[in-house]
Amino acid sequence: MNRKKNKIVFVAICILTIITPLNIKAQTRRQLEEEVEKRTKELQAEQEKIKENNIKIEEKKKKIENLETKIKETVEKITNLQKEIEENTKSIEKKSEESKQIMAYYQISNGENAYLKYAFGASTITDMIYRVSLVEQLTNYNEQIIKELKILIEETNKKKKEITKEKEKQTTLKKDLQKEKENIEAENKKIKAGMPSIEEQIKYDKKQIDDLKTLGCGMDEDIQSCTYRILKEQEAEQEKEEVSPPINDEENEEENTGDEPISKPSTNGFYRPIEYGYITQGYSGYGGHLGVDIGSSNKTIPIYPIKNGTVTATYYDNYGALVVKIRHQYNGRFIYSTYAHLSRWTVSSGQYVSYTDQIGNMGNTGYSFGPHLHLEITTCDWKSFGGGCTWATYQKSTMSPTSLISLPGNWTNR
Repeated sequence: MNRKKNKIVFVAICILTIITPLNIKAQTRRQLEEEVEKRTKELQAEQEKIKENNIKIEEKKKKIENLETKIKETVEKITNLQKEIEENTKSIEKKSEESKQIMAYYQISNGENAYLKYAFGASTITDMIYRVSLVEQLTNYNEQIIKELKILIEETNKKKKEITKEKEKQTTLKKDLQKEKENIEAENKKIKAGMPSIEEQIKYDKKQIDDLKTLGCGMDEDIQSCTYRILKEQEAEQEKEEVSPPINDEENEEENTGDEPISKPSTNGFYRPIEYGYITQGYSGYGGHLGVDIGSSNKTIPIYPIKNGTVTATYYDNYGALVVKIRHQYNGRFIYSTYAHLSRWTVSSGQYVSYTDQIGNMGNTGYSFGPHLHLEITTCDWKSFGGGCTWATYQKSTMSPTSLISLPGNWTNR
């Protein structure tokens, strides 16, 4: 009976393998070295572009600061001019009043005759000449006052328009510079977005080649085959020392009478990373969301490996997210699982773990908008020993976790 069941399971595994093939591209150490050399040049070019952009950003900042100073000075000029206008207005009012008083003093109801009467009312020729001269002076003075008032008003209004126009020009220029600065910052952000730092990529790209040399992989030997052959032997020894392989047959499940939910892996032996939860964001592949986001009512729920394997890295990413990476054996190859945004990890690099071992807890670290687990599955890794690919290739090697793990709308067991 058991043999018949085992045969059915074996056939199911073969069928599943055909239906959901791994996204594996054969690559040799020689090809990887060529890719790393090319990618290093590209990264260095991007690095130079970021440096150039940073210089431009600083230049824009200084120009904006200078403009802000000028705008401040212009505002002060406008304030001072406003005071000047107020003073001139008082002066205009004063001179107008003075002119009115002169006119009122020398005018009578029948108009300009007052000047004539005043002039011809002289008792002597000398007095008449004096009076005529005085009338002429008064008339000229009055005309001069009116002329000065007009000029003062015109000049003041002209100056006010010029300064206001200058302020508007400076404000527009400041907005333009601010926009240019934002565009350059956006370009930098685009270069850096969603990727490790350029320095880190170059470092790990070169390390991948050193790792393969250490493992003894030949120049034209398939990386996946080489690393699988060598590392599998190492993991087999480690597995014997650290844990016993779990038994997953039906007899074992029937014997489980505890309160804990019975783990039910998919046919190919992969388990859900948490006991109960739901998908909050799906996988969209290269150029998009590289994994799935998983939430739970328990915001600090324990995280488990999706399959037995070796922890290859524990680290904080560029945004401060706690990350654990695990290498698993599957179908004569390695695949890698990545667990991000943890609140903590409970394992260390190099440790062999079973699917029942807790590796950490769900969290909200790094670039995250709420407690969740970000899970990625790839056929190579850029940061693991012998992972055999660059960050650029890593992104293309991702696969949907749902192709290997049963992840319904929500679940209550692993």
